[in-house]
Amino acid sequence: MGTYKNLIGKDVNFLTTDLDNAQAEGQIWYNSTEGAFKSIVQSEAWSSGGGLIVAGFAMAGAGTQTAGLVFGGNNGPVFATTQEYNGTGFTLGGDLNTARYQLGGAGTQTAGLAFGGEPPPSGVTNSEEYDGSSWTNGNVINTARRTLAGSGIQTAAMAVGGTTGTVQTASEKYDGTSWTSTPSLNQAKRNTTAVGPSTAALNFGGYTTPPTVVRTETESWDGSSWTAVNAMNVGRYGAGGAGIQTSAIGFGGYNPGNPVDPVAANESWDGTSWTNTSINLAQARGYGAGFGTSTAAALSGGTPAPAGKPSATEEYNVSTTVTTGAAFSAGGALNTGRRNSAGAGSQTAGLVFGGTLTPSSDTTNSETYDGTSWTEGSNLGTSRGGLAGAGISTAALAFGGSHEPGGPYAATNSEEYGGTSWTAGNVLNTGRSTLAGAGTQTAGLGFGAGSPSKNLTEKYDGTSWTVGNTMNTARDQLAGCGTQTAALAFGGMIPSFSNATEEYDGTSWTSVNNLLIAERKLAGAGAQTQGFAMGGQGPVAPVNLTQQYDGTNWITSANLGTARYSLDGLGETQLETMAFGGGPAQTGTEEFNAAAPALNIKTITTS
Repeated sequence: MGTYKNLIGKDVNFLTTDLDNAQAEGQIWYNSTEGAFKSIVQSEAWSSGGGLIVAGFAMAGAGTQTAGLVFGGNNGPVFATTQEYNGTGFTLGGDLNTARYQLGGAGTQTAGLAFGGEPPPSGVTNSEEYDGSSWTNGNVINTARRTLAGSGIQTAAMAVGGTTGTVQTASEKYDGTSWTSTPSLNQAKRNTTAVGPSTAALNFGGYTTPPTVVRTETESWDGSSWTAVNAMNVGRYGAGGAGIQTSAIGFGGYNPGNPVDPVAANESWDGTSWTNTSINLAQARGYGAGFGTSTAAALSGGTPAPAGKPSATEEYNVSTTVTTGAAFSAGGALNTGRRNSAGAGSQTAGLVFGGTLTPSSDTTNSETYDGTSWTEGSNLGTSRGGLAGAGISTAALAFGGSHEPGGPYAATNSEEYGGTSWTAGNVLNTGRSTLAGAGTQTAGLGFGAGSPSKNLTEKYDGTSWTVGNTMNTARDQLAGCGTQTAALAFGGMIPSFSNATEEYDGTSWTSVNNLLIAERKLAGAGAQTQGFAMGGQGPVAPVNLTQQYDGTNWITSANLGTARYSLDGLGETQLETMAFGGGPAQTGTEEFNAAAPALNIKTITTS
């Protein structure tokens, strides 16, 4: 029998700690501290990614996991929105010329292709090309249809299956200029999935009707004809897919005859047969937008049973590195549920004060957070909601707000917290509520207010308030973060919903790139170049969307577990961020956990 060195060419290292680099894949070492042999191996896993800006289902996907494209869809109304993914979160791209869902898609983030789709009865024939910023109408497909599958690149794409009211076998290829009908699929299918270019494509899943039969058939395209190959293990329709003809993955989808519907299971294709993978989607769903490769895929949106339109994104990776995606996790519940409160501090040393209870009455209640649970603390001297806060948990500042019931509704009160009790400070020059705050106890900043909406700014030096230059956009119910000399203001009402963002340099405000959606009653945390916007209320309903600011642009991040408005947030950096409370009187706390990659180190056993 050969030794490991003779077979592999390397000794078994004797180490006190584990190896910490991916180049060590396949090596075996002995960890003397743990008394065990170890190795780094490849594994597969799904992890959370940044949420969609516009949640929906029956969208099309294209591109890669780090440069993805999601376009079209339905979330009540049909929409034309294009959303670009960078491996962390989404930003907005140019809208489709024709709003649609159940469409086909292909290409990359900078060279996309959209074709077919709803509205009924026969689907649209429109074909559009994307150049990374805008869509241009191109030549129409030959068979107008919806619920079709698309694959390939902008200059070598395939459109297969779908329905015109009758389920189709139709197949077409695109050469970057025009669509050409090709030999048909062997099996008619709608809501089917495809991967690969017009010279080597793969089609799988879908369903036929009437009666409804969920399909397992797989067909391979060689550039001239479709050939039936080995079937999927689990029939499904509306599934996501990624990869190429010889290496693909299918995930999610629906199968009413399956014990669990929608399906969370994945299957991988090796060019010959399908194999059930060992891991599933965290959220079972169909009609999501899939994109990427067989070893680095993503799925966004979709519809879970019994109903809904998740904005969540999940990323699939086969790698020696296991990544725990960025996510919010549940923290300790507030002792007193509230909305319109203020906070200060960090995830491990937080402070919440004031707020509005249900029914509408304000509170003096103050609580401290130790990273696990909230503890009742010394109360404010004056009850109020709609106030602002600044500072840390042992040196906080509370100012402004309103008093319910009975008013006044534009308080000037200012109070300082020293870690034990609150002390009255000098008053604001202008009483106001639903304003935002930033900074510290000795260098605080208050801005915005209502009602009506105001653009006022005041600075605090630890003793008194001084009027500063006004904001460019008057608004209330906004959020903010940062310091007195480097602050960020975003969202609010003007009186319409606002996505306006402004930066403050200690003297004046400058308008910068807007939030991804217009909203009010949201929470803010972080710094001017690392801002965090959480939850809030859009024109339709409360949202669980979170957005991160990098000093230039906003991008989506991991969603809150609970959609909420009139919530509060704290944290001087994105890594310290947490959200809590909200309307009408929530007690829930959520803590942000950044993405954490780690090598997949396995202990070698004899079993």
